[in-house]
Amino acid sequence: MSVAVCLFTADLRVHDNPVLRAALNAADEVVPLFVLDDGVEAAGFAVPNRRAFLVECLADLDRRLRDRGGRLVVRAGDVVDEVCRVAEETGARQVHVAAGVSGYAARRETRLREALEGARRELRVHDGVLTVVPPGALAPAGKDRFEVFTPYFRRWEQAEVRDVLGAPRVVRVPEGPRSLAVPDAPHGVSPGLPAGGESEGRRRWSAWRSGGGVDAYEERHDDLAGDGTSRLSPYLHFGCLSATELAAGAHGGFVRQLAWRDFHHQVLAARPDAAHRDLRPRHDDWHGDGPEAEAWREGRTGYPIVDAAMRQLRHEGWMHNRARLLVGSFLTKTLYVDWRVGAAHFLSLLVDGDVANNQLNWQWVAGTGTDTRPNRILNPLTQARRFDPDGEYVRHWLPELAGVPGGAVHRPWLLPEERRRELDYPPPLVDLDEGAARFRGGRGKKPEVRET
Repeated sequence: MSVAVCLFTADLRVHDNPVLRAALNAADEVVPLFVLDDGVEAAGFAVPNRRAFLVECLADLDRRLRDRGGRLVVRAGDVVDEVCRVAEETGARQVHVAAGVSGYAARRETRLREALEGARRELRVHDGVLTVVPPGALAPAGKDRFEVFTPYFRRWEQAEVRDVLGAPRVVRVPEGPRSLAVPDAPHGVSPGLPAGGESEGRRRWSAWRSGGGVDAYEERHDDLAGDGTSRLSPYLHFGCLSATELAAGAHGGFVRQLAWRDFHHQVLAARPDAAHRDLRPRHDDWHGDGPEAEAWREGRTGYPIVDAAMRQLRHEGWMHNRARLLVGSFLTKTLYVDWRVGAAHFLSLLVDGDVANNQLNWQWVAGTGTDTRPNRILNPLTQARRFDPDGEYVRHWLPELAGVPGGAVHRPWLLPEERRRELDYPPPLVDLDEGAARFRGGRGKKPEVRET
């Protein structure tokens, strides 16, 4: 009987998975394979929060495959060595995998192709698995990518998209290939981490959509206390949910966010070095890691809206999107600390820590990426008034300020001195005007009005 290997990477699902479907169509039996890749470990990307979520994703994927007569084969080591070993053990002539966008994914694909071709086997790489529109499918004349989101989105809305695929009824797996047990979850995991896996992702998507989340998204997605976001980003990052399926079942502002995700993927695919190098250098004289950055990480800057967001990140391994923007602006433009310091901290905790979205969102907010207003500064007090007017978000994450009523919680330094002494909360780390001047001086720019 003919055999094909379906190599799972960031597509840990059975619904709408073109890689799995292609492998099933190509052979009588399929080896659903996941490799705990030494390269990911060596790069420091397998941090506790994502590793714990991955463990649950793999266990759920194995259950779903067993429901269809199959099973997940788990190996550990060098991904190319393990894929070739499984192909040799089973006599597989084809290996199917989703196209990635990072520099690491590109190198993995090249190594796999060379190793398999040397053994007279074939690598089939499938586009449109991790994104709605494949990176590189849309580009302006004479360029390899769109550099500004709005024109990209206009083209994205008109792009032809593949049909959503159902889950297979049967997955036949050869008896031979051995499998490691799904590993245990690591220690040091954020206590509020969400449960992983396709089953949980589909449950959340169904509940959020049927509960009116999609319809209300445009109005509520910036409300910090109301939390009108989908919270589906971890499931998209691990591929427990298909971006194509979500786009087909949604509308309005939520679909626009899926387009932003695709936009960042197409930028990184064209410029892999943007993961660690300025996309548009501004010749900044950034401050490095130091006491101010540490206060930011610990949620002790003295600006409650910033500190609340940083406490949420530590507790949940996730942060509200509006909060990501404002804490990013505070670090890079008020403290004038290198965006790479913030990006690294986010990747150390975020369960949805995606290289394309994390690094390029950080570059956007730092003004070294695709933002058309690179010198804008998000004022944390203005942001707090707009998106947490009653202070509910702050009081939830900063228990030391729970007794400060209403919007006064955003400016605790204005409280009577006796009341301030009762609070275990620091004064502002930096004056906002001084911070803005420091940024403008470092970048050599004229003042720009902060958001109101």
